[in-house]
Amino acid sequence: MAAAIKALNARIRANPVSDYLCSTHFWGPASNFGIPLAAVMDTQKDPEFISGPMTIALVGYSATFMRYALAVQPKNWLLFGCHLVNFSAQSTQGYRYLNYWQFGGREKSLEQRAKEGVDTVADKAKGAADAATNKAKEVVNKVKS
Repeated sequence: MAAAIKALNARIRANPVSDYLCSTHFWGPASNFGIPLAAVMDTQKDPEFISGPMTIALVGYSATFMRYALAVQPKNWLLFGCHLVNFSAQSTQGYRYLNYWQFGGREKSLEQRAKEGVDTVADKAKGAADAATNKAKEVVNKVKS
C-alpha cells in the first residue's frame, strides 16, 4: 500500500500543474481568499459597524504576509495577491472608519437620516390631507345631489 501511495505521489509531482495544485503554495492562498472577499463585501455596509482595532490588525496582518509571500522561495504570487486585495479593502475600511467617527461622517449621516424622516412625515401628512380633502369633496357632492 505504501508503495502505491508513493508511486501516485511521484506521478502527481511529475506534472508541474498538478504539483502546484497539490501544494500549499496554492491551497494556502486559495483557502485564505475568504478574508479579502468578506472585506470587499463589507465596504458596502454601514460604516457604523466597522471595528477600528480589527481593521488595524488586518492591515498589519496583510502587510506582513505580503512581505512573507515574496520572501519564500519560490515567490508565492497567489498569496501576495490575496493579501494585496485584503490590504486594499482593509485600508478602505480604515478610511471609512476614520471618516465616519473622526471627520464628521456620523453627523452628516444622522442629519441625512433626520432630513429623510422629516420628508417622510411631511409626505404622510400631505397624503392624509389629500385624502381628507377628497372625502370632504365627496360629502359635498352627495349633499348637492
